Amino acid sequence: MTHQLTQKERSLLQDQLAHEEICIKKYRGYANLTQSRELRNLFNELAQEEQNHYDTINRYLGGQGGGQQGQQQLNWQQQGRQQMQQEPLQTRGSGFEPGQFDRQTHSWAEESHQQTQQGQGQQAGAPDDAAMCQDMLMTEKFISGAYDTSVFESANPQLRKDLQKIQDDEQKHGEKIFNYMQKHGYYNPQ
Repeated sequence: MTHQLTQKERSLLQDQLAHEEICIKKYRGYANLTQSRELRNLFNELAQEEQNHYDTINRYLGGQGGGQQGQQQLNWQQQGRQQMQQEPLQTRGSGFEPGQFDRQTHSWAEESHQQTQQGQGQQAGAPDDAAMCQDMLMTEKFISGAYDTSVFESANPQLRKDLQKIQDDEQKHGEKIFNYMQKHGYYNPQ
């Protein structure tokens, strides 16, 4: 994909690359935390689709994301929760301090998990699938909205088409998570 990006396109794509990186890390990390095979499979499936988005955006940026993501993905699969606690997050252009998002998400998930255990008498160490799903649904909503801006700011028709496809995928991810949550009683819209 050799196309001269405008300064605005490059900036938005760098943000989207960082968003995809966060999303992949969260899906992989949560897949390693859940005891539910169904949820683990869903999170791994969505992580792979996010990896495809990352790769597409990275090609437009001329590979400036490097091969780092592939190695991080292997680390996630091998180290799971330990990786989530120890590895600071690189957030190019996302407005977060390095490591802040990972620490806050992990802290929030742990706190929510402990509250759920206390309230429902869950076994110690069991992850809170509802909280993980809620976090990923909120993440997908945010990312889909960010793609909306990127689509409107794209001067190149092919880039716009690719970003629209990714945004459609993000909305489908949200729908899959929503359906899982509704099926398991985690989310019942009124």
